[in-house]
Amino acid sequence: MAGDKPYPEVPIGNKNHSNAAVVIIGAGISGMCTAIDLVKRNNCRNFVILERSAGLGGTWNDNKYPGCCCDVWSMLYSYSFAQNSEWTREYPGQEEILRYLVKVAQEYNLYQHVRFNTTVEDATWDDDSKKWRTRVTTASGSKEAEFNPAYTISSDFLISAVGQLNQPKWPDIEGVDSFSGKKMHSARWDWSYDIADKRVAMLGNGNTNTQDRRVVPANAMIGCTSAQIVPEIIKVAKHVTIFQRTPNWIFPRLDQPVSSFWQTLYKYVPPIRWRKRAVQMDFREAFYDAVWDGSSDLAQFIRDAHKQKLEAELPNKPELWEKLTPNYNPGCKRIIITDDYFPALGLPNVDLETRAIDSISGNNVKVKNDDGEVVNVEPEFDLLVCATGFKTVDFMHPIQMTGKNGRSLRDIWSGGAQAYYGTCVEDMPNFGMLYGPNTNLGHNSIILMIESQSRYINGLIKPVLEARKQGKALALSPKAEKVKEYNTKLQQELQQSSFNDPNCNSWYKNENGIITNNWSRTVVDYQEQLSKVEYDDYEAEGSGVAIVRQKPELKVGRVKEETVVSDRTLMALGALSTAALVGGWLMRNSRYLSGIRVR
Repeated sequence: MAGDKPYPEVPIGNKNHSNAAVVIIGAGISGMCTAIDLVKRNNCRNFVILERSAGLGGTWNDNKYPGCCCDVWSMLYSYSFAQNSEWTREYPGQEEILRYLVKVAQEYNLYQHVRFNTTVEDATWDDDSKKWRTRVTTASGSKEAEFNPAYTISSDFLISAVGQLNQPKWPDIEGVDSFSGKKMHSARWDWSYDIADKRVAMLGNGNTNTQDRRVVPANAMIGCTSAQIVPEIIKVAKHVTIFQRTPNWIFPRLDQPVSSFWQTLYKYVPPIRWRKRAVQMDFREAFYDAVWDGSSDLAQFIRDAHKQKLEAELPNKPELWEKLTPNYNPGCKRIIITDDYFPALGLPNVDLETRAIDSISGNNVKVKNDDGEVVNVEPEFDLLVCATGFKTVDFMHPIQMTGKNGRSLRDIWSGGAQAYYGTCVEDMPNFGMLYGPNTNLGHNSIILMIESQSRYINGLIKPVLEARKQGKALALSPKAEKVKEYNTKLQQELQQSSFNDPNCNSWYKNENGIITNNWSRTVVDYQEQLSKVEYDDYEAEGSGVAIVRQKPELKVGRVKEETVVSDRTLMALGALSTAALVGGWLMRNSRYLSGIRVR
């Protein structure tokens, strides 16, 4: 029984509803990964996951627009410890990814820890007790709100797993709020609205007015949203007009179904699945040069592939070729992986509008001609779709955080968001972030980064829990000089990258031009960096400091998913797996087989 277990193995129950060893904000990929590691690495079940939505899955629960899918291969876009053999396509759709995440949550018994319809308002560090006080509210109209509309949770450690892509950003365009037709954000899609025979205005692809050059064109995890929506809605809509200011580089997707035969092999001969995942990991890591160095051979390969695809799929539309060809290096914006976007632009009921939007009035979208004249774009529109992304540079928005000595996160990040290894913030003790500042990728699966962050943060949690078990308190926060040293070097590297190309604006940068979102190296580099926790990098306070003084380093390791085993060895492992499978079947059916006469 739970009552027989020591802290922190005791699950949270009614009596300690507002007390926890660890509080995790967000039940998406990051929050789930951290929770699973809490159990596996720290034998901790005394945690709660706070989720604002009614279901888990994070961005894959929020984004349900037509055509929503991932731009990373399904085999690679999954946890290393919960690989899925049953993907039906090489590139998974939103619903299939969400089903996968639900299955993982069920297998690891996470639902008992999640409090849905619960919004974090603010979190305050208590210097005396060395605990976080996290204030939450429950959704109005829910049953929880009837008896517990707001309360505060006390915890030894606080984790943000809200990521970079959770707060939709509406375009800063005059009149957008007064549009007289139907309006929806891509991250808040209304499936009850019938698009059949409707005239649709699609805002995205970097389209902004002159007031705000930081409207986000794409979801990093999902690819360019409008490039996924348009090919789907044009099948039923009467007309679609795409408002584009900045084109994106396009790369072939080459998606295809995964047959039941291959699904069976992946399930029962795991080395085949491992090899496929490793090869995909190798390819994606090699893709780093394409998004980092605009003069690399791979970057030129992207340009050539874009040109060939453009001319092959729009052979009779040469007037669109220039409009759809970027003048910046691949990598400055997210590269779109798609096979049906260019063909959709060639349809007679699709228009590409590249003039800058001036304003919106009634059902009209007004643009500026080259001579400055403001004109209406025909026709009038029934639906306005804002595929304008998220408030990516705000990270913790709108949660208010107050750390040591009453210092706010807003004050710490006044010059732009930064963290130590993208996970920990100065003067924010016992606090960790996943998918935080400068941990986004342009070339590989973000889950590979998340797993490293989860291991590292769990390494920080370990001595804090140990101290509490001993009746002591321990607070760990990264030293200011370590944070500064790390981020100075990081920004120096980023300034030399395609992410800093002056010919484009992207959601990777804040309003001061500082790249706050992207990582500067490869995934393997990041994994190696976070493979051990050096407690000397942290300010340690409280009666339990001896715990980290006695053991100043903790190796948490990393998952080595790149190709490290030869094909011959994998084949041998595959043979062993097959032999074990057949042997197991024979043992289970020995009684049946004994009755068969051999002739």
